[in-house]
Amino acid sequence: KFRLLNLVKPCMCVLPEVNTPDRRIPFRQKVLWTAVSLFVFLVCSQIPLYGISTGKAADPFYWMRVILASNRGTLMELGISPIITSGMMM
Repeated sequence: KFRLLNLVKPCMCVLPEVNTPDRRIPFRQKVLWTAVSLFVFLVCSQIPLYGISTGKAADPFYWMRVILASNRGTLMELGISPIITSGMMM
């Protein structure tokens, strides 16, 4: 019987492996770090970029900004997509 796992098994030795955590992370600590990251995100959404004009011109990426949670002309120009991508990479 052929399985996809048997095909991938020879390559598994070169892939990185994540160890199980040494201790259980408390819920309060998770909530604290979530709140800190939300605060940083909200602050960065208010700081304007130098040299970017925020005129009243039409924004062709308006709906993309809604999906990615980005603000035009601020430090969060790219939105949450770099955060999501780095989370998927890890």
